[in-house]
Amino acid sequence: MTSDRCISRRMFLASSASGIVAAGLTPFAARGDSKGGSGMPTPFRYSLNMGTVMGHKLSLEQEIEIAAKAGYDAVEPWIRKIEEYRNGGGSLKDLGKRIRDLGLTVEGAIGFTRWIVDDDAARAQGLEQYKREMAMLAEMGGKRIAAPPAGATGDPKLDLTKAAERYRALLGIGDEVGVTPALEIWGSSKNLGRLSEAAFVAIESGHPKACIIPDVFHMYKGGSGFHGVKLVSNRMIPVFHLNDYPADPPRERISDRDRVFPGDGIAPLSQILRDLYDNGAGTVLSLELFNPAYWREDALTVAKTGLEKMKTSVEKALS
Repeated sequence: MTSDRCISRRMFLASSASGIVAAGLTPFAARGDSKGGSGMPTPFRYSLNMGTVMGHKLSLEQEIEIAAKAGYDAVEPWIRKIEEYRNGGGSLKDLGKRIRDLGLTVEGAIGFTRWIVDDDAARAQGLEQYKREMAMLAEMGGKRIAAPPAGATGDPKLDLTKAAERYRALLGIGDEVGVTPALEIWGSSKNLGRLSEAAFVAIESGHPKACIIPDVFHMYKGGSGFHGVKLVSNRMIPVFHLNDYPADPPRERISDRDRVFPGDGIAPLSQILRDLYDNGAGTVLSLELFNPAYWREDALTVAKTGLEKMKTSVEKALS
């Protein structure tokens, strides 16, 4: 880290704090200005991916309330929970208003639709399903939907140029509905398992809204390494799934359930977060965990702990 960069970060934090004081605002006056544990503004916003509290068996409304009470800026619900809510008679429009009233945004949603597969019929069905899911998300004010390589995680290895054409078709549907599909990296997948593969598909699609969702765990699992983050514009990374991983089990055997809170593992989080910051920041950091040990704890406590550890990691990286 150069001294100029350190000075730049300090100047950013100092000028932001001065602006808040000049405006006559308290440190927590507006949820839109995300805060670190010290109360200082940070260049990131914070989201709760609902996989983190999945094992608590909460309703969608309860998950959203947990995120708001814990102090998050945004949420990433799962499509199946949105469907359950709607099928149970809930109004997605009213839910969207409730989310906004709580000071939250819906930065994305998580689904597993087969949009990228080689099978033409299955892919056509997947695109139709995505259109329905995007419509639900748009009704509640959602911005994005994850587009992982569902259905194409094993052999054969996909032609990435064809994958880019398929992603462009999916983005076209998103344009019609008003929701952007974002390529999600799956480290255990033979396809889109690396940051470089997802970046290639996004760039090759030739679409101005093409973007990706990296994930600390998946980048480690897929063998991407983490230095590639500095090569990808923050415009291509609207959301970054933040988590950590332990030294054991080793990469070959590690699984989603082994994810831990940011800072509790061995991931180079300071490097990752510095690179995101140096790319221009603006990225939403979304806590995504699937650790059964956390599901045995109180859901609000888990959400609060995760947010605190994310903010602590950011402060450490930018200090």
